[in-house]
Amino acid sequence: MLVDQPIKSFLDEDFLLQTDTARRLYHDYAKAMPIIDYHCHLPPDQIAADKTFENLTQIWLYGDHYKWRAMRTNGVAEKYCTGDASDYEKFQKWAETVPYTMRNPLYHWTHMELKNPFGVETVLNGATAREVYDRCTEQLPGMSTRTLLRHFNVKTVCTTDDPTDSLEHHKKIAADGFEVKVLPTFRPDKAMAIDDVAVFQAYVTRVGAVCNQEIRSLDTFLECLKQRHDYFAQAGCRLSDHGLELIYAEPYTESEVSSVFQKLLSTSPLTETESLQFKSYMLDRFAEWDWEKGWTQQFHLGALRNNNKRALRTLGPDTGWDSIGDFRQASPLARFLGGLDDRDQLAKTILYNLNSGDNEVMATMIGNFNDGSMPGKIQFGSGWWFQDQKEGMQKQINALSNMGLLSRFVGMLTDSRSFLSYPRHEYFRRILCNIFGNDVENGELPNDIDWIGKLVQDICYNNAKEYFKF
Repeated sequence: MLVDQPIKSFLDEDFLLQTDTARRLYHDYAKAMPIIDYHCHLPPDQIAADKTFENLTQIWLYGDHYKWRAMRTNGVAEKYCTGDASDYEKFQKWAETVPYTMRNPLYHWTHMELKNPFGVETVLNGATAREVYDRCTEQLPGMSTRTLLRHFNVKTVCTTDDPTDSLEHHKKIAADGFEVKVLPTFRPDKAMAIDDVAVFQAYVTRVGAVCNQEIRSLDTFLECLKQRHDYFAQAGCRLSDHGLELIYAEPYTESEVSSVFQKLLSTSPLTETESLQFKSYMLDRFAEWDWEKGWTQQFHLGALRNNNKRALRTLGPDTGWDSIGDFRQASPLARFLGGLDDRDQLAKTILYNLNSGDNEVMATMIGNFNDGSMPGKIQFGSGWWFQDQKEGMQKQINALSNMGLLSRFVGMLTDSRSFLSYPRHEYFRRILCNIFGNDVENGELPNDIDWIGKLVQDICYNNAKEYFKF
């Protein structure tokens, strides 16, 4: 006879934990582990100023293209996303959208972020918008940026910064003695972005101004960027990051690339091969500098950006018009990593993949270059952007488990601009513990709770601590 099972409460303490073993792994081993947020887009000026926010919209909706994208899909006018509607009007439209986000990760994230740190367990919708808005907003004076980082038990934050950045805010944070390390990450994408020549020329001028040099040659351009790389290292930087459609690995000679740079300065058109040669050359130089300093290089691969040209013209980039690309990743990635390895100049590397169809490509690629010099030197990074939801995380974890060593994984990051995004680590940890718990209770893994608990803690925190050595 079938026995009716009680319906679980939404977002209770055992949310996403389907077995007793999963619950034990999460509550006894994973939950209390600190956080190393080794890749995010938090604004360092707000941490330096220990900023507080006037209302829930400012801390929660400003700059959040995930929410804007959902609102537009729900028929909400741009006025309430990036436009001139009042903060409360924008929140009301978001609240009205939330019930329609069921089975989108936004529904989980929204309610997890209301519960922690605000303690609000009310389901958000149009009717509850005012209550939720007021209850959260009245708590905000006590929730500065630094207070929130302490609350979520964050030990290290790595922001994402252009080579020309002064890093003045990072220096102030360090001088203040703030116990959470806030370190820059070297993100030189604009130094390779040559598709719009006028924009690239302006960036070359900007680099020269920061270094007090007039840049008229490739050598001078590299010299200035190397100065900035050294400057970042002095400020505590230990990572670089690159947001690319795919890795560039076109054969080149230095004289060819030098000629390409002169053509860029003179606005002469480039062939496709010349463009790929320049990008490949620059990527090699950045990788060599990272290796010299013992940094970790990160590659976020596979995004097809700025697809809506009308929206790009009116709203600018990073406003919610990007998608997953279907680029051929394997061969150029193998050539790039292989070339560095052959010269014994391959730094620690993390590959983030946006197209889950390439998960096995990435999970097997890292095995080609893990050379035994350290555990997990080459990493398959956590589910990124469109993949940092439950199924995307599960797919990444399963691919890594099947093709490599999940036990050596450096775990989750926020990749967010919001100080309220840290429950994403909780989300990841619950999913991870549920996977292990199910395997134990299915007899697919031994019931060695102490060992599996240790592996869970390693993935949540210890592996990252050892890997990055902040």
